[in-house]
Amino acid sequence: MNNRFFSLLRKELVDAARDKRSVMAGLYYAIFVPIFMAGMMMLIIDKVTSPKDLNITISNAAAAPDLITFLDNQGIRHSEDKAEVTAIQIIIGADYAKHMYRGEPAEVLLIADGSEENLQSAIRRTQKTLRSYSSEMASLRLIARGINPKIMNSLNIKMQDQATSESKGGQLMAMIILFMLLSIFVSGMNLAIDTSAGERERNSLALLLSHPISLRELIASKVCAVGLFGMLGLVLVLIMSKIIYPLVPWQELGFSVDISLNFMIATLIAGVFVAIFAASMQLFVSFMAKSFKEAQTYISFVLFIPMALSYAVTFDLATDELRWAPVTGQLQALIDLMKGKEIPLLQLVVSCLSTLLLSVALMFGMERLLKSEKIVFGL
Repeated sequence: MNNRFFSLLRKELVDAARDKRSVMAGLYYAIFVPIFMAGMMMLIIDKVTSPKDLNITISNAAAAPDLITFLDNQGIRHSEDKAEVTAIQIIIGADYAKHMYRGEPAEVLLIADGSEENLQSAIRRTQKTLRSYSSEMASLRLIARGINPKIMNSLNIKMQDQATSESKGGQLMAMIILFMLLSIFVSGMNLAIDTSAGERERNSLALLLSHPISLRELIASKVCAVGLFGMLGLVLVLIMSKIIYPLVPWQELGFSVDISLNFMIATLIAGVFVAIFAASMQLFVSFMAKSFKEAQTYISFVLFIPMALSYAVTFDLATDELRWAPVTGQLQALIDLMKGKEIPLLQLVVSCLSTLLLSVALMFGMERLLKSEKIVFGL
C-alpha cells in the first residue's frame, strides 16, 4: 500500500465523518436493535411464564361445577364485565350432568373467532385446558371400572436430552447473530451510496479521477472506508449485546445466551470478510445506479439476497448447502460457537475465502465500470 491509498482512505473517512446525521442513521441500528430485541424477549418471557387470568363467558356453568373449578384453577374464569372479558364463550350442554353420570361424552361448545390474531393464544390456552380436563376425567372413568389408566399408553417413551443450556435456544440465537451481521450492511450503507452515487451527483468523482491515481487505489480506499464503518457497527452491536442480553431472564425458557469474549473475537474475524463483501456489493450497485435515490432503491432490493439466505439458515432451510456459501457460512459457524459446539474450520475457511473472492470480483467489476464515461458522469 502506498501513500496515495492512505490519502484516499483518509479523504473518504473525513468526508463520511462530516455528515454526522448519515453516519448516526447507520449506527442507530447497531445501538438500538439489541435493546429492542431484549425488550421484546422480556415481554414474551413474562407472557409465557406468567400468563394473566383469562376472563371469558361461560353459559350454563351450574351444570358443570367440577369443570368450572378446574378452569378457575388454570386462571380461566367467567366474567360479565364487558371491559375485561375476552371474546371467547364456552357453552355447556343442557344434558352435561346426565352424560357425565352415564360415562358418556358430554357436550362442551367453544365459540371464538379463530381469525383474530389477538385471540389465538387465548383460544389455544382454553382448548389445552379443556383437553387436560377431558383426559383427567377419562382416567377417572377407567379407575371407576377397575381398569388401570396406564393401559392406554402402549409405549413408555423416555428421552435423554443431551442439549446444553446454550444450545436449546437454537433459532433465537440464530436470529441474534443474524441481526449482528446485518449491522455490517446497515452501518456502511449510507456511506457506500454517498461515496459513489453521491460523489457523482456532486461532480466530485470526475474531479477525483482527474488526479494521478489508479482506479484500483480509489476503489480499494472506498471499500476499506465503507468496510470500516460496517465494522464499527458490528463492534457497537457486540458491545450493546454484551451489556443488554444478560439482563434478559433466558433461564425462564430453559437456556442461556452467552456473549463471551471468544464469541466476540470470532464474530469480529468473520465480520471482516462480511464487511469487505458488503462494501463491495453496495458500492458496485451504487455505481450502477444513475442517481442517489436510485442507488438507495437498488441497495434496498439487493440487501434482500443475503438477508433471505441468512433467514434460510436461521430457520434451518438448506443449511448443508449454505454452509459453504458467503455470509451464510460465517453465520452458521458463529451459531455453532454460541451453542458450545466446535467450529467447523474447513467450512469457515471455505466460506470466508468464497466471500473474499466474490468481493474481489465485485471490485474488478467496479474498476471496469469506472472506465466508462457513462458511469462516471451518470449519462
